[in-house]
Amino acid sequence: MSDRSLDDWSIDGRCYACGSTGTGARCACGEPLWLDTRPVPADWPAPDEGSGCWRFARFLPTDPPEGMVAGVGGTPLLRAAALDDYAGCRLHVKDETANPTGSFKDRGTAVGVAAACEAGSEVVGTVSHGNMALSVAALAAGAGLTAVTFVPDDVPPARIANLARFEPEIVPVAGDYGRLYHDSLAVGEEVGVPMLNSDVPLRVAGQKTVVLEILAERTPDSIVLPVSSGGNASAVWKGLRECRRGGLINDDEVPTLHLVQSAACDPIATAYRNGAETVERIDPGETIAYSIANPDPPSGTRALTAARETDGTVSSVSDDAIREAVRQLSTAFGLAVEPSSATALAGLRALCEDGIVETDDEVVLIATGTAFTEGIDADIDVPESIPRERIGERVAALI
Repeated sequence: MSDRSLDDWSIDGRCYACGSTGTGARCACGEPLWLDTRPVPADWPAPDEGSGCWRFARFLPTDPPEGMVAGVGGTPLLRAAALDDYAGCRLHVKDETANPTGSFKDRGTAVGVAAACEAGSEVVGTVSHGNMALSVAALAAGAGLTAVTFVPDDVPPARIANLARFEPEIVPVAGDYGRLYHDSLAVGEEVGVPMLNSDVPLRVAGQKTVVLEILAERTPDSIVLPVSSGGNASAVWKGLRECRRGGLINDDEVPTLHLVQSAACDPIATAYRNGAETVERIDPGETIAYSIANPDPPSGTRALTAARETDGTVSSVSDDAIREAVRQLSTAFGLAVEPSSATALAGLRALCEDGIVETDDEVVLIATGTAFTEGIDADIDVPESIPRERIGERVAALI
């Protein structure tokens, strides 16, 4: 057992922007909170600290659980020499598709589900139409919890079928899907159901373990990853901050963070190009990078700050460039990723062509998710959608 209580870690958070502490997911200043966790010391890792992301249990807000949740993390960091010429640098790939449901989302879900179990919750929820919904549904089922997944009312039936295998409560919701993120957090606090949305403190705490795993093996010059809500970029930045604060890496060893979006929906990249201090909502276009097409990212400004604080960048790439990156990862490296994940490789290639990343730089690309596996049987009854105003009664009915 660890030497900290759940109350110390899952309720009180700190704002990266103003330094205030608070409860829930958001600071009074409007920015997202994250959990204060201990710095990672220079003498870490010890050889007997467990496996997967639970090697980092003393830097997490929960204890290692049993079952499927215990199998999260520990993904391989692979040298990708076959992609060096295409990318333009010395490339390594952190293969997050090796997680139980095929994406990095499992890291945040694992910590959120473990915390829910410690707190005696029987229900967890999320707002997602892809990897996060699948992750929450699967890991909640493995822990004996009920999952409620709020999805857009136009989600493809095949994705509903994929979720349905784990028998969560699937709730299609009509109306402004962007507002559903905030509505669900409010409902979760009101009825006492943890909502494991994209950038909540527990999820960020779990997802930071990807960078701890990277730094346990090597210290690259740069880390490149796709960005959507900004939650995963925030988690990587948080991990780097804790490693620098504890002495695992020196100030001059902190990798630069390069974040990449689809050009059709790139609010964070737009703010970066314009020199803006905050990220504003944009009107999105259509893109094959469906999973990262978030026009109003809740941690967008925090992700923007992460890139700037590490002397990195935020850029965007075309769908044609993303398609070619998918092909290169498949044919030259043998890794099947969804277009949203391949966005990072397309962005890295452009950064190398522009001389921002140099030929002899050591770069880690985070392959965030596998090619989305659609349902075996899409011929199912899709649940009837409800208006956003009724999500509270649907959650309350599960308790």
